[in-house]
Amino acid sequence: MKIAVLNGSPKGETSVTMQYVRYMQQEFPQHDMEIIHIAQRIKKIERDAGAFQDVIDRVRASDGVLWAFPLYILMVHGNYKRFIELVWERGATDAFAGKHAATLSTSIHFFDHTAHNYVHAICDDLEMRFTGSFSAEMQDLLKEEGRATLTTFAGNFFRAVEEDVPTPRRYAPLVARAFDYEPGPVERQVDAGGKRVVVVTDAEPHQTNLIRMTDRFVAALSGDVEVINLHDVDIKGGCLGCLRCGYDNQCAYLGKDGFVDFYNTKQKTADVIVFAGAIRDRYLSSTWKTFFDRSFFNTHAPSLMGKQFGFIISGPLRQIPNLQEILEGWIQMQRSNLAGFVTDEDGEDAAAGSAEIDGLLHHLAKRLIRLSDQGYVQPQTFLGVGGIKIFRDDMWGRLRIAFQADHRAYKRLGVYDFPQRDLGVRVLNTFVAPLMRIPRVREAFTKRMKEGMVQPYQRIFQDE
Repeated sequence: MKIAVLNGSPKGETSVTMQYVRYMQQEFPQHDMEIIHIAQRIKKIERDAGAFQDVIDRVRASDGVLWAFPLYILMVHGNYKRFIELVWERGATDAFAGKHAATLSTSIHFFDHTAHNYVHAICDDLEMRFTGSFSAEMQDLLKEEGRATLTTFAGNFFRAVEEDVPTPRRYAPLVARAFDYEPGPVERQVDAGGKRVVVVTDAEPHQTNLIRMTDRFVAALSGDVEVINLHDVDIKGGCLGCLRCGYDNQCAYLGKDGFVDFYNTKQKTADVIVFAGAIRDRYLSSTWKTFFDRSFFNTHAPSLMGKQFGFIISGPLRQIPNLQEILEGWIQMQRSNLAGFVTDEDGEDAAAGSAEIDGLLHHLAKRLIRLSDQGYVQPQTFLGVGGIKIFRDDMWGRLRIAFQADHRAYKRLGVYDFPQRDLGVRVLNTFVAPLMRIPRVREAFTKRMKEGMVQPYQRIFQDE
């Protein structure tokens, strides 16, 4: 049986993900697992029609497809994303239709679910038969249990292909809306109050709704507003995964293109940042994904703390909760504040829809400036709290050598807030917790638990 393995790592054979594939090859030598290096060769695949067709021909000749990738900023790598776009742009979706598929990733389990959700949805859109996913912690393969679990996953995938098992679709097809946004005049501008506002977009000439929404937002503000199109930024390529930035945040591209300078001078110096983009498949464009990937020269430390963020998006964002979670998660990991989304999904007809979008864009401008004045950052949810705990533990431990810049930043920012260091809690757990074995003590504690939980808060209220 022939399986096409689409490698999403820019490091090719030397990626950790490919070691998992190699183990699958070792355990199932009867199957031909043909590795195709997508992310590493994307420039040639995109530029050379023959190279792209060769990939498609190998997919078409396969019995099943394994999407194998590492995690890059809550998603697959931007180069992998670009290949997915090319499949639709060049009318090659039929090569995937009907084939059984599975996903395999390696990571430290930071937002691995959103990457798998994305590729699963892509498989559904390609009318593939999705059989399952395997999200490995990077070092699982070094453990006997990890190897056994991988072997079981691989065996079940191969069996599904051989037996042509039926699979359900999880993600409904996206429904595009035919709507032309016609902005109205701005009656009264919002005073930016000296705040530096930067709008970053990837708009192309045919994306009229996105261009008009962005222009209408900018027109609603008076003051220092700068609009930057990512297509005008000197970006030579995607993240290399080389980890050169780990020691001192020095990117391998430094001096070779303009991305780091753009990020440092335009993003880090802004008070308010608005990202504007159009939905491409189940995400924004691969250009936007490359932006997020390349921002990794800051490694795992927040680089845009305290800033206000807004999103202007053209396309069916509400139908893609996975994308909303990715964007919200990224903002929370920056320790910034999300002021809101505005899309061109509003309104039932052209006139009412345009007027409603005008109002939403105007309100977004007001909200961004007001929240910036207030210095407001909303409390983090699990997206931010859970994420930073994963980073905290790994940067303190096994990843410290590779990411010393993170270690220094985490010490400075107080990220190393291990609860085990709380002396009071340690004393309670050591001396008081054992008393709970006594039935009478446990019963008395249970009776007073509700009042005891709220008692510490009483001191913050004024006496009535």
